[in-house]
Amino acid sequence: MNACFERPVRIRFSHCDPAGIVFFPQYLVMTNALVEDWFNEGLHIDYAQMIAQRRVGLPIVKLECEFSRPSQMGETITLALHVAAIGRRSISIEIVGHCNGETRFRAKQVLVTTSLESGTSIDIPTDIASTLATFAPHPDSIEAHRS
Repeated sequence: MNACFERPVRIRFSHCDPAGIVFFPQYLVMTNALVEDWFNEGLHIDYAQMIAQRRVGLPIVKLECEFSRPSQMGETITLALHVAAIGRRSISIEIVGHCNGETRFRAKQVLVTTSLESGTSIDIPTDIASTLATFAPHPDSIEAHRS
């Protein structure tokens, strides 16, 4: 079974629109924070140092989102990150937000390692690639995590 990185997120007033539910772009802010936490705490790679000193970026180059049910202020949703694939220059991830046994949203993202100096894609640095391997998907476990 491949590893999963999870975080609870309390839905705050600032996440919500006038209807009192999460304004959909806020989910992307949450998923970006989750990726940063995953690097810092799950992979033990200092995200700020990777960006500021190493000048390695990880922009989203492909994004697909599905919003199943609204989330409201005061709820706590759990964000779960799974790695779907690791390429030479890219990482495909799936993030599912759920609360009280129901899926609220699902995001599939492709992140590409990029030189922040040149703005071009680069191979995933060796140390990062070896750490990512601990989250590599195993064929038997991918479908089990999609529920």
